[in-house]
Amino acid sequence: MMDAIERIYQEQSRRVLATLIRLLGDFVLAEEAMQEAFTAALHQWPGEGVPDNPAAWLIRIGQRRGIDQIRRKQTARQHAHLLEQPDDTQETLDEQSIEDDQLRLLFTCCHPSLSPDARIALTLREMCGLTTEQVARALLQKPATLAQRIVRAKRKIRQDRIPYEVPEARALPERLPGVLRVIYLVFNEGYSRSDGEVIVDVSLSAEAIRLAESLVGQLPEGEVFGLLSLMLLQDSRRYARQDEHGDLVTLDEQNRTLWDGDNIRSGLVWLEQALARTPAGPYTLQASIAATHAQAGVAEDTDWARIVRLYEALYRQQPSPVIALNRAVATAMRDTPADGLRLLDELASEKAIHTYHFFHAARADLYRRNGNVEQARSAYERALALSAQGPEQRFLQRRLDELTGQS
Repeated sequence: MMDAIERIYQEQSRRVLATLIRLLGDFVLAEEAMQEAFTAALHQWPGEGVPDNPAAWLIRIGQRRGIDQIRRKQTARQHAHLLEQPDDTQETLDEQSIEDDQLRLLFTCCHPSLSPDARIALTLREMCGLTTEQVARALLQKPATLAQRIVRAKRKIRQDRIPYEVPEARALPERLPGVLRVIYLVFNEGYSRSDGEVIVDVSLSAEAIRLAESLVGQLPEGEVFGLLSLMLLQDSRRYARQDEHGDLVTLDEQNRTLWDGDNIRSGLVWLEQALARTPAGPYTLQASIAATHAQAGVAEDTDWARIVRLYEALYRQQPSPVIALNRAVATAMRDTPADGLRLLDELASEKAIHTYHFFHAARADLYRRNGNVEQARSAYERALALSAQGPEQRFLQRRLDELTGQS
């Protein structure tokens, strides 16, 4: 039973929280109520069995516990509208309503009155249940800074009475870029976990894709299609990215017969719709890169010249260090490792990139391929020190061991 409750917590807690925020009107109170609901489940379900609809059960218990907290804290006047609600909330707990609550929570967390960093941090923390450390690692920031930002964001939502709703159609376009960025960060944390022993967290990736699919129905614009295409194409590789021992398999060594053909076909369909709405935005360009990989039957057939051109177009729109890093790696594949290293040397002036383990791993790989053993070893050691993911650490250590054998 403990395993079943743990699984339900992993799968349903974010949905439960989203609806409790709507019903109770407060992030902190909803979080406390959710924890009390799961505590009640630990006591009742072993004897009574798991309910047919565990999410609805948890929401009802959480709402009651939340209202009890309001009464105990003698804040009835402030929350009078909640105390007047009947205990039977069946009408508000149908499956579609629970699904809609997650979209409401997403737009609330991404409200333009919050700072961009606060929107991302709050959404990753509240919608996906990531720890502060995981959010900080995803954003290349300190955990203490992130924790303060999240607290301030919740306070602002409460004090400014930011509405818990999906904006009207006319307001959606201006709200969309921030929401798309958050969704893609959620996907990336699932697609390549920042720590632990599992490279892919399928639940996070699936949640990001589901959120994008919800947006497609409400706002059929090019970048929504582009983001959905990108995530589907990247997600198609998930079964090939770890071997049977749990070790990392790089893109060029993956068994492409394990790639998900349905996701690739769906991703290409969405990409076609995105490209029909010009000009192509950043997500559509990234989806085009992913499509180029997906359409190569073997790694040797990859059209690296096209990928370099796409990264150059992407860099013109978003001149970030991470895009510059990917462009350098693609250039090395099109030309020579030395050409890629020259671009990485130019990138080394960017301060933030030195805390990004993929930068050092890329340098190490190009040094290795170029025959620079000592430089490769030093770069692998730096990447290993910065990596927190078990499969990546083992991969980097194997590369180091191979270089030691060459010394």
